[in-house]
Amino acid sequence: MEFQTLKVSVNNHIAHIELNRPDKANAMDMVMWREIGKAFDWADGEADVRVVVLSGNGKHFTAGIDLMALMGVKEMIKDECEGRSREKLRRLILQMQDDLSALERCRKPVLAAIHNGCIGGGVDLVCCADMRYASADAYFCVKEIDIGMVADVGTLQRLPKLIGEGLARELAFTGRKLDAEEAKQIGYVNRVFADRDALLAGVMEIAAEIASKSPLSIRGTKEMLNYTRDHSVADGLNFIATWNAGMLLSNDIQAAVMASMSKSAPSFKN
Repeated sequence: MEFQTLKVSVNNHIAHIELNRPDKANAMDMVMWREIGKAFDWADGEADVRVVVLSGNGKHFTAGIDLMALMGVKEMIKDECEGRSREKLRRLILQMQDDLSALERCRKPVLAAIHNGCIGGGVDLVCCADMRYASADAYFCVKEIDIGMVADVGTLQRLPKLIGEGLARELAFTGRKLDAEEAKQIGYVNRVFADRDALLAGVMEIAAEIASKSPLSIRGTKEMLNYTRDHSVADGLNFIATWNAGMLLSNDIQAAVMASMSKSAPSFKN
């Protein structure tokens, strides 16, 4: 697929999606916002893709929503009827939420490789990833509070589940920076790497390990983890019983068992 604001490549079953507005610090304009949704919907449906790495090209991961785009929202929702104007705004917000939720909907694991600034909408974005990894210079900031708005595309809903209520509220109320080391201590990022090059190399290595596993099992594992996060333990147990009743007897199990017995690497269909 061709994109204006993203670079997308696939190598060895790993899709690499790069935010690609380096001259604008990867600020997320409306084109990028829609393209993020389309890119992850594409990755979900592309059989050759087994795992996705998300990174940013240039000095920063992303400066968050493009303020010029934000200022243009008023014109986008303009209508003689105030009620219809407000309905348009609600639909726009829901569409922006949905574009980022495409990372969660994507059946393949999404690994975010974050360097330097990850601000505002960038936090909303990476909260949707399965795992987050950072370079030592990375920092996160729930910046919406400093421009007089309430974060509305996912941070306030997802961040408390990732780091706990108290700290999520502190970050949302103050807009302070969360640096890479603190992010690792609280479990927001899995690992911290020395610099951007080491970050990308390390994340690609983890992605390659995931890509070597049974694609059907990986997709099922993501489905279960996402479902269980939002449901009770009993609901989760019931769902996995039903899921495996349908999916357990796959060719992947036979391939994995045979490879284990012959001490060789298994080969799975996409």
